[in-house]
Amino acid sequence: MTPLLFLGAALAGGVGAVLRYLVDLGVARLAGRRFPWGILLVNVSGSFALGVVTAALPDAAFVLGAGLLGGYTTFSTAMLDTVALWRDGERGSAVFNAVGMLLLGVLAAALGLALGTAL
Repeated sequence: MTPLLFLGAALAGGVGAVLRYLVDLGVARLAGRRFPWGILLVNVSGSFALGVVTAALPDAAFVLGAGLLGGYTTFSTAMLDTVALWRDGERGSAVFNAVGMLLLGVLAAALGLALGTAL
């Protein structure tokens, strides 16, 4: 790995973080903040995109996968949202957020890999 490649991944990670913020903000404006739909969308779409990148663009996987999509997706925010929902008495929503994100993320990654392989 070259220093330029690491710089590219770092810059892509910054872009991914900004994209995550904008998607979360936009979804919250449409759907409200009672449930973290924006972070769910970010993590599921990021899982799908990483599947496509891994299968179709393996040479770009470091910059696009670890960089852009690593900055875009967020496990920590998803888990903090789950704990906050549980704490606020929204037990069903907390379980849906944790289990639903896992299942939807795995399904999205599998679909992305299938699509990426077909390309």
